[in-house]
Amino acid sequence: MATRATLGSIRKRVEANIGQDVTLRTHSGRKKYYTKQGRVIATYPSIFVVNIDCGKESERHVSYTYSDLLTSTVEITVDETKQGLLA
Repeated sequence: MATRATLGSIRKRVEANIGQDVTLRTHSGRKKYYTKQGRVIATYPSIFVVNIDCGKESERHVSYTYSDLLTSTVEITVDETKQGLLA
């Protein structure tokens, strides 16, 4: 079971990468994964927000919970280091 300390350490890792370009790999059921490029723009006590570039002058803000990272529903790779956030 996840403790507050575990989620707290995940939050600190996400906070350390605010403004960094990241690659998101999201699991959306039955062998379906979507990969998106974005940038971490904000963190809050329960969620973090990623700005995703959708092409021609269009952007999307998507929020995820820290438990999404813990349960591997979302995987984040920092583009600069090519290393997973929870690795």
